[in-house]
Amino acid sequence: MDRDAGSTGTVGRPGGAPPRALFVPVSGPSGMGEFARARGLADALRARWPEVETHFLVHRDAPYARGFHHPLTLLPASPTLCTDEVVAAIRAFRPGVVVFDNAGRSGALRAAHRAGARAVYVSSRSRQRYKAFRLRWMRLLDDHWISYPPPIAGPLTALERFKLRLVGRPEVRFLDAAIAPPDEAGADALLAGGPAPEVIIVPGGGSQFHDAAMTPARFARWGEALAARGHEVAFVAGPSFTAEIAPSPRLRVLRGVGGGALMALLSRSRLVLVNGGDTLLQAIVLGKPCVAVPIAGDQAARIAACTALGAAVAPKPDDVVTTCAALLEDAARREALAAAARSAGFTDALPGMVERLGAHLGLT
Repeated sequence: MDRDAGSTGTVGRPGGAPPRALFVPVSGPSGMGEFARARGLADALRARWPEVETHFLVHRDAPYARGFHHPLTLLPASPTLCTDEVVAAIRAFRPGVVVFDNAGRSGALRAAHRAGARAVYVSSRSRQRYKAFRLRWMRLLDDHWISYPPPIAGPLTALERFKLRLVGRPEVRFLDAAIAPPDEAGADALLAGGPAPEVIIVPGGGSQFHDAAMTPARFARWGEALAARGHEVAFVAGPSFTAEIAPSPRLRVLRGVGGGALMALLSRSRLVLVNGGDTLLQAIVLGKPCVAVPIAGDQAARIAACTALGAAVAPKPDDVVTTCAALLEDAARREALAAAARSAGFTDALPGMVERLGAHLGLT
């Protein structure tokens, strides 16, 4: 995690109220990367300080909202489109810190500021990064976390550095990847006594994005083909995945996979077939050889940056099965990819994220 500008401080808790953290990730019927990151951060924050009260604001049609283990308020749309509801939630919950993950508008940031809460904004795409570097937002934010390291997201520009010198805030951090503590028991339960997968396939939340033709169902077809070749395959079906998968003794479909269980499964695998989202960076941090295919419009450039580092392979869709099969038979090539992943120098950002929230809440 790199730090480029600083501001420190904590917030008081009126009347001895418990420390409270409000999480506002962009959410909806498709995609779950921001929600998964917020979930992992909330889990780690509660594990570090059990007295912290957490609360989420989530789109009511998000499939991952069902049975969620943190208290939440369901919104009629993504939080960015529900400023009035977000403002009302901030007033009611009275958080010490609000984490906006690619979500929110100026009114929500002002509400957090008026409530005396620290405001953290996470940007994963260029548009959200641009919004966070507008002067009026910079004056309202305490932290701006740029998801992905500089080789992937791009370093701070001259204009961004100038604005930071001018305003003196927020603190800007680049996040490599957030690695949940491995849940080995959870992974064992998912595998139900079966062997560790040779290849684990993670196509994301399970829905198709409007800005790309690739679908999670295509990942499922690749899994079927690899299993037919005799490889042990685990397919992580996201909450929105509804496509059919042909039954096979070598192809296991895993549902309800938590962040810690996923990290354990990635560590046990020999190869990861993944899209260009957060799991790609997580696998690289874990030193796993990756085959990556973009499933959303912003992922192609991210994958290209990883392949330029030698940490991933990005075949054409028609070549995915043969590429994976060849890598599974070539230990030296897999080790070269894993070595490149390790030498990229990416690290687990989660401990630093948790400590920073703890500082905002007056716990450190």
